[in-house]
Amino acid sequence: MNVRKNKLVSLAALGLVGGLALSACGGGSENGGTDGASDGGGAAGGYAELSGNLAGSGASSMQNAQTAWTESFMGLTQAEGGDLTVTYDPTGSGTGREQFLSGQVQFAGTDAALDEEELTKSAEVCNDSQAFDLPVYISPIAVVFNLEGVDSLNLTPEVIAGIFAGDITKWNDPAIAESNPDAELPDKDIVPVHRSDDSGTTENFTEYLSENAPDAWTHGPIETWPIDGGQSGDGTSGMKSTVEGGDGTIGYIDASQASGLGTAAIQVGDEFVEYSADAAAKAVDVSPREEGREENDIVVELDRTTEEAGVYPIVLVSYLALCGSYADSAQGEAVKAYASYMISEEGQATAAEAAGSAPISEELRTDAQAAIDGITVG
Repeated sequence: MNVRKNKLVSLAALGLVGGLALSACGGGSENGGTDGASDGGGAAGGYAELSGNLAGSGASSMQNAQTAWTESFMGLTQAEGGDLTVTYDPTGSGTGREQFLSGQVQFAGTDAALDEEELTKSAEVCNDSQAFDLPVYISPIAVVFNLEGVDSLNLTPEVIAGIFAGDITKWNDPAIAESNPDAELPDKDIVPVHRSDDSGTTENFTEYLSENAPDAWTHGPIETWPIDGGQSGDGTSGMKSTVEGGDGTIGYIDASQASGLGTAAIQVGDEFVEYSADAAAKAVDVSPREEGREENDIVVELDRTTEEAGVYPIVLVSYLALCGSYADSAQGEAVKAYASYMISEEGQATAAEAAGSAPISEELRTDAQAAIDGITVG
């Protein structure tokens, strides 16, 4: 199920093109379509007529991806003679949705899809049409640790939940040893590390724990860590630094930042699955769409308890919130072209290189492109 995330923290960031530009969904001109962007290729051309400013804000989880997307897309546009500036401000999902629904930005990034109330409200700024969501960013969340002499471990959901709940306290606990018969596990204290800030990563991680080990993790899915004390880190970089600087530490982190640390393979059914882009993407592929939404509103109801082979279920999905209609023709055409680039093979590869994200499937790309093509302008 999708969980509301009102605040997200910055991930380890590349330089960001900042600031907001113009108001969303305003003005008015002729109805039209995006020339060359609707084939899903992203960089297929047709950018020469794009001009002005296109502003978005929202989830910091996709900050690195949005930096790469905006820079690459503007480069392609300028190469064809266009003059469009695209900005993305990583304000957090909740603020991004608020700015989108108040007309301050033309699109939002969010780790929680628009809810029914927000969809209804969107008609006020979406040219009497309704907004919709598209999944554009899939990121595995790695369970990382710093334990001398141990680089990898197999961990069951119950063990992970027990560790972070504070009930499993030694690295040589029989519950850990049972799944790791060949590992030399020391008689050393486990030091769980959590995020000190309100975090979408925390919310996705605890949603996984609560659905797979509800007896061990009784706090439910939360974005603010519920247990007092313990070690913590502010943001992704703070979490990594705390785990790296400790002895016997364990934490959870966006997989793109997991290098240099030990990592856990997670039990799914009868196998243990290591995180990877393919395994995270497969978790989305095996999950159903949320019911009760319009055909163009593509929201994934993540199946955290799947036993499908090769799936890594601890994932975060970020969405792009768009208007179904833009009164300003130039802004509408720019939105359609930029969104098409983001979901294209080239755009997804650009995000993967910059942020370690998993590409969306061809099926999702096809459906998302049809939704983008359905946007009206003018």
